[in-house]
Amino acid sequence: MENFVYHIPTRIYFGQGQLSRLRNITEINKKVLLVYGGGSIKRTGLYDNVYTILRESGVEKVKELAGVQPNPRIESVREGIRICREHNLGVVLAVGGGSVIDCSKAIAAGYYYDGDPWDFTSDPSKIYKALPVATVLTLAATGSEMNTGAVITNPELNAKLGFGSPLMRPIFSILDPSLTFTLPARQTAAGVADTMSHIMENYFNHVKGAYLQKELAEALLRTAVKYGPVAIKNPMDYEARANLMWCASLALNGLLASGARSGWSNHPMEHVLSAHYDITHADGLAILTPNWMAHVLDESTAPDFAEFGRKVFGIRIGDNVIESAKEAIRLLRFFFNSLGLPATLHEVGIGEEKLQEMASQAVSSLSNCYVPLTEADVYEIYRRSL
Repeated sequence: MENFVYHIPTRIYFGQGQLSRLRNITEINKKVLLVYGGGSIKRTGLYDNVYTILRESGVEKVKELAGVQPNPRIESVREGIRICREHNLGVVLAVGGGSVIDCSKAIAAGYYYDGDPWDFTSDPSKIYKALPVATVLTLAATGSEMNTGAVITNPELNAKLGFGSPLMRPIFSILDPSLTFTLPARQTAAGVADTMSHIMENYFNHVKGAYLQKELAEALLRTAVKYGPVAIKNPMDYEARANLMWCASLALNGLLASGARSGWSNHPMEHVLSAHYDITHADGLAILTPNWMAHVLDESTAPDFAEFGRKVFGIRIGDNVIESAKEAIRLLRFFFNSLGLPATLHEVGIGEEKLQEMASQAVSSLSNCYVPLTEADVYEIYRRSL
């Protein structure tokens, strides 16, 4: 196990009725930028509830940035910064899922920066100060409510890139599983796949002696596999929603990576897909991950994939470890399919025309992952995924 420093100052208010904790935002600042996505928080009544609590808690000013898209755009970040500066706002409140939270973090980081916030994607050290961020989570998926990162899309460059800073970590996050009761099955399924991908990106590594991290990852994966189908079948099952919500937060709050840090494989490849085609992030991950596993499967990786299958799906590892690994990959694909997620790029409108260009774009960050990938490897994984 490697040395590490682990510190998560985000205060989590978890459980039903915790929205009332939003009144604590006045301890941070009384001038708020409210950031949200589409109209779902208005349809469910959450928007009105948030405003009621803010008003009763003594908030003096609320300005809004609405319409943040699932792959948040740099234009939204720039607009949020403009609003904050124009109205001298002092805290960013994200009400939504990971995209809304990521956009809010980028706004907070860009508020004090004189240049363009897209600069952070190439040099996050430019973030020297940030507005405080608070969140009300409505979708269990990205873990952004408890970590330092953000992923932003620049359509002009066909680029979707991540960056991070400890200054971007939320001050507090409200995690009420009942706020996810109204999610469509499609979004619940996507959240499960996103969560599992975050865990697997950390899980498959070559760090020696990180036994505990492996065990934690396997427990989280089993939780997602157990409760994902339950939440889709019965959206108002609180136990399922609560376990999925906390699972998603723990998947990407640094817990699994501490002492076992490794480069990621599937996220860089997927970010290029969604930058070019604006597909749902989790759809891309569900399509790519089993094909990536099949592509890098050999005698060195087979024991890890087989053990994944044993611990997560309950397979028996036979004498032929390669065959056991193939069964694990098959079961992962079957699970994603059972949630209603796509299995091919054609299903999300992606053909062969840009595969080579996208492979060339993705490979720059894939030299230090579980199995280092070349441009030819990435192209082949994309081709397998058609």
